[in-house]
Amino acid sequence: MKVVPEAVWASSAAELADLHAHCFPQPWSEAEFASLLNLPGCSAWVCREAGRFVALALFRRAVDEAEVLTLATHPDCRRSGHADNILTTGEKALLDQGVGRVFLEVSTANPGALSLYSRAGYGELARRPAYYRDGSDALVLEKWLRKDGQTAP
Repeated sequence: MKVVPEAVWASSAAELADLHAHCFPQPWSEAEFASLLNLPGCSAWVCREAGRFVALALFRRAVDEAEVLTLATHPDCRRSGHADNILTTGEKALLDQGVGRVFLEVSTANPGALSLYSRAGYGELARRPAYYRDGSDALVLEKWLRKDGQTAP
C-alpha cells in the first residue's frame, strides 16, 4: 500500500530531528528544524508507518526556484518507495506555487540518493570537490518542473 505524504510544520520539529538522527552522521537538531520551518517559503513533507515518521523532505522556496534542503528515509524503510513518493509530492506542491526549477546538493558517496535523483529527472549542474566532511564531492543537481523551461505558472 502506498503511503500518502502529509505536510508537517514546526510543531513536528522533534520528530523530524529524531528521524534525521537515524539517517545522517551529523543530524539536524530540533531547533534547526523548527527555525527553518518558521521561515517563509519552507515546507516539510513526511511519510508515516504505524504512526511514526519514516521519511521526510524539507524544501525552501524563493520566488520561482526551490531547494531540497534534506530528504531522508529511515534505514529500516529504505527501498520502499517513500523517497520517490515524498519527492514527487513536494515537487507537485512547489509547481502549484509557481516554482519552475528545483536544486539540491548530494554527496557522490551516497549511491542511493544519486539513483533516486537520477530516476526523478535531476541533472548535474556543478560539482564541489571535497565538500563534505568525509572528503566526498557534492554534486549540485537541478530539475526543471515545467517542461517549457519557464518558471511562471
